Amino acid sequence: MSKVGHESWDEIYSGHFQINVDDWQMSIYNDCDQLDYCEECVSPDGRRWSFDAGDRFGTDPIALLSTWEHQTLKRLLKAL
Repeated sequence: MSKVGHESWDEIYSGHFQINVDDWQMSIYNDCDQLDYCEECVSPDGRRWSFDAGDRFGTDPIALLSTWEHQTLKRLLKAL
């Protein structure tokens, strides 16, 4: 996992944090230092998933994480 761009998780504080995970491009929303939701994911072959008010409840990948996974991901993002 690597960040895309120059700003760290703490520097963004409130906004989209771009990361690359195994050639997947992901935009995760940092809401005042809280891991909030996934804005968008783009697969290596170009398939795209985008957070939209029209999406069914519970389809956000961040919402599907366990408490432990959520805390671990936040810790990893802060370390980038």
